[in-house]
Amino acid sequence: MDLVPIDDIRAAAADIAATVLRTPLLRTRWDDELWLKPENLQPVGSFKLRGATHAVARLDPARRERGVVTHSSGNHGQALAYAARAAGIPCTVVVPEGAPEVKVAQIRALGATVLLVPPARRLVEAQRVAAETGAELVPPFDDPRIIAGQGTIGLEILDDLPGVEVVLVPVGGGGLSSGVATAVKALRPATAVIGVEPLLAADARDSLAAGRLVPWDVADTYRTCADGLRTGLSELTLAHLRERLDGIVTVTEEEIRAAVGRLARDARLVVEPSGAVAAAARLFRPDELPAGRTVAVLTGGNVDPALLADLVAA
Repeated sequence: MDLVPIDDIRAAAADIAATVLRTPLLRTRWDDELWLKPENLQPVGSFKLRGATHAVARLDPARRERGVVTHSSGNHGQALAYAARAAGIPCTVVVPEGAPEVKVAQIRALGATVLLVPPARRLVEAQRVAAETGAELVPPFDDPRIIAGQGTIGLEILDDLPGVEVVLVPVGGGGLSSGVATAVKALRPATAVIGVEPLLAADARDSLAAGRLVPWDVADTYRTCADGLRTGLSELTLAHLRERLDGIVTVTEEEIRAAVGRLARDARLVVEPSGAVAAAARLFRPDELPAGRTVAVLTGGNVDPALLADLVAA
């Protein structure tokens, strides 16, 4: 299986420069060796804008006017809707029932058509729309264009902190971790790239241990509050992670929730549970991580206001 090369990530950086925010690295006051990469500051509140913008930029001109379609629990849907609106093309987002309403409302506000379906039918429905309308199916992670776009985060980290020794990155479907690991290992092989996922959705841990995809039942992954990390790996992302990821750790629900509160109170950053898992690993699992200058990627900030209020007060 062909893996995404570093040159594709460099090309993606040029494609997205006019649309995507180049997020800074922020020092933390509680850890002298921890920097935060706040992708929650993107216009749509998550890193997903990088891959979506790159995918739209690479559309075949002959199909462009037919638009795009995807399936997403929220953040990728918002990102593709934003990128499609910027390009002046239609967008449909298939959303699994139970996704946070704050995310669904934002997708609609960006002009996309939203279809709510049972979680197990999200991909099938997106494929149906693509077949019937001719729209381009842009998956949330299982696509080289998406992986290359997300990998631009790795380029920025190395530009801003050339001596980084550890990069912590959340793992859901694996597009982000595949892209970041590709960029970092190509340009600074000595840097450890560690994936982080919820203990209640640890399919990546199991898949990497087994050397093959080990899917988790939807009923199991939906127990985690980190709704953006409930999706399993694909063959493409597993191939990237087997080759380029240095390890993976898991964090508990209590640790994720505590990290959301800590980031809000002490870093003044609104981060959703999925976006806080990398910080949770550094806060609560330091003995399982390599030592040294560390960057934790905060992937998104589209959190339900009531949940945020609960977690900040805890």
